[in-house]
Amino acid sequence: MIDKFTIFLPHVLMAIAVWRLLHRDDLDDDPSLPGRKVPFRKSSSPAPDSSDA
Repeated sequence: MIDKFTIFLPHVLMAIAVWRLLHRDDLDDDPSLPGRKVPFRKSSSPAPDSSDA
């Protein structure tokens, strides 16, 4: 019983971690990409415009 538990518990915890990482809202956003003016997902606040300088 202990052997099954020691194998089962870490795998369940890793599955939960992967599940939470895959469902993050900022997973598809990469701010380092050049030329990307429009964010991938719509946010509640407007993006700042850097051309006003």
